[in-house]
Amino acid sequence: MSHIAKVFRSGNSQAVRLPMGFHFDVDEVEVSREGDAVVLRASTVAHPSWSSLHAAVERSFSGDFMAEAAKKAGRRNAGGQTAS
Repeated sequence: MSHIAKVFRSGNSQAVRLPMGFHFDVDEVEVSREGDAVVLRASTVAHPSWSSLHAAVERSFSGDFMAEAAKKAGRRNAGGQTAS
C-alpha cells in the first residue's frame, strides 16, 4: 500500500515529511535513485557507498542478467577469438 508524503522547502533544499511508519532511528540517511524511484536507507558510517550494492544483491538479479554479455561472448568465440 502506498502512502502520500508532503514535499516542502527547507532553506535551499527540498524536504519530505515521512509518514509515521517510515521514520528512521538514525541521524543521516543515504539517498539514491533506482529507476524513477528515490530510495532512502539508514546511513552506515563505516561503508555508506556499499549499502546500495548490498540491497541490490539481496533483491537478487533479473532472469536476463548478463544475457547480452553471454551473447557477445558467444559471437566472439564463434569468430575464432577467445573470451577473456
